[in-house]
Amino acid sequence: MEQKIIFLDIDGTLTEPGCNEPPESAIWAVRQAQRAGHYVFLCTGRNYDMIRPLLQYGFDGVIASSGGYIECGKNVIFDCPMTEEQKRAAMAVLEENGVFRTVECKDGSYTDAAFKRYLLEHAGEGANSELLRWREQIERNLHILPMEAYRGQPVYKIVVTSLSREQLAASQRLLESDFAFCIHGDKDGFVDGEVVNRKFDKGRAVERVCEYLQISTRNTVAVGDSMNDKEMLEAAGLAICMENGSEALKELADDICPSVQEDGIREAFLKHHLIVKAM
Repeated sequence: MEQKIIFLDIDGTLTEPGCNEPPESAIWAVRQAQRAGHYVFLCTGRNYDMIRPLLQYGFDGVIASSGGYIECGKNVIFDCPMTEEQKRAAMAVLEENGVFRTVECKDGSYTDAAFKRYLLEHAGEGANSELLRWREQIERNLHILPMEAYRGQPVYKIVVTSLSREQLAASQRLLESDFAFCIHGDKDGFVDGEVVNRKFDKGRAVERVCEYLQISTRNTVAVGDSMNDKEMLEAAGLAICMENGSEALKELADDICPSVQEDGIREAFLKHHLIVKAM
């Protein structure tokens, strides 16, 4: 069996949104894949601080902040926060257009008070995994501080929520030369997504890891559930979407595996012969 690199999204893929405890079946599958000689990486929109509780499971590397920060083993191979000029411009434009902002730094996140209120009111059943993850983190007071506590640390991406697509589109027109806007969902008039530096995305992060480890992208597997996984799935040799995932992402995937609650990671690894025996 050829050695592969497996890239796993976290929220809605490895775990339920906002959770830091993967199912036992997923932990078992990851360890079996590693014993078979494969690398297993986390590849997430979360910042590094939000990943820390999962590092105990012994992943071979981490892609954080949608590709803005990459570790292979103990080595940092890519680290690309926004410039101060980019950050100031993005924050000002988003605020002027009434868009809720959450800035993600390596060691914490800072959110507008209005975004907290919005999540508590609107991120319920039927919301996408990113909104549910943020609501879970905020309700449990994990890693997310009010914007007033922000002290100028480097920012890797900005999570945005808008009361209308028009508000977000107005910001996008002014910022699109430096930033890509990844929209996760548009439900009941509310739009949420991410503002990400055009210098990186999850797909280019896959390519950077492959180059570092000298393994072809042909020998990669990516598993995700939402549209911020799009580039990761497009870059991988085998693209898998969770059953609980976005319908748009399912159309791009080579295969669809069961949901998190139905041991999707284990079932996908077994089906595609990444591991050789059932739990």
